[in-house]
Amino acid sequence: MKKEILRIKTLVIVAHPQLNNSSTQQFLKQGALLAQANWHELSLPMTASPEYERQLLRQAQRIIFQFPLYWYSEPAVLKQWEERYLSTQFVESELGKKELGLVVSTGLPRTAFRSGAKAHFGLDQLLVSFQGLARQAQMTWLPIFSIYQFAYMSEQERQLLLMRYQRYLSQDFPDSLLKRSNWYLERLKQYVQQHPQNPQLELVQTQFQQNIWSLENSLSTVQLIKQGEDDSLE
Repeated sequence: MKKEILRIKTLVIVAHPQLNNSSTQQFLKQGALLAQANWHELSLPMTASPEYERQLLRQAQRIIFQFPLYWYSEPAVLKQWEERYLSTQFVESELGKKELGLVVSTGLPRTAFRSGAKAHFGLDQLLVSFQGLARQAQMTWLPIFSIYQFAYMSEQERQLLLMRYQRYLSQDFPDSLLKRSNWYLERLKQYVQQHPQNPQLELVQTQFQQNIWSLENSLSTVQLIKQGEDDSLE
């Protein structure tokens, strides 16, 4: 039976050698589903046809490689997937104008990824090959979404992580306060629709919307002031 290809904006390609045993990945899967992303798990042996895998990439606007950091790089299953399904002709002719991002988890703390610390290099430096892929394909490179020591996070920290992860998958880039606010407003509207019997939620939504309008007006005023200052220097 042919597997259905989902037509969803964001494609999350998940590479983990022990996916079912990963609490991090199972937790993130909740966020991907809430963000209506296409969750695509890689496994060995790889039996899908090149056309099927490439069609998934064609249909996505935002492509995310998601994996744990393995010896300062991606797991072997992702490297094998790249070698099997990507080609120079396909990358350069089919992936342009899309977005490419990474979601990377590690058991090391954030402080380990700096000069003189345990890892010595930042994640951007360790995973620079993916930036090379984005450049070759003329894709927009997104900031790496890093997850440090998930096992030690409190419940509150995990819930904040879940919201940040959903934004990474579905919010327009580049990030800004206004885009972030509008993203939260849309999620609030969905929640209000799911709980129509709670009038307090509608009040919260109304107040949040008014705050965003105030923010938009303030940003417009700042832009006009800046434009006036620039004109005066000409």
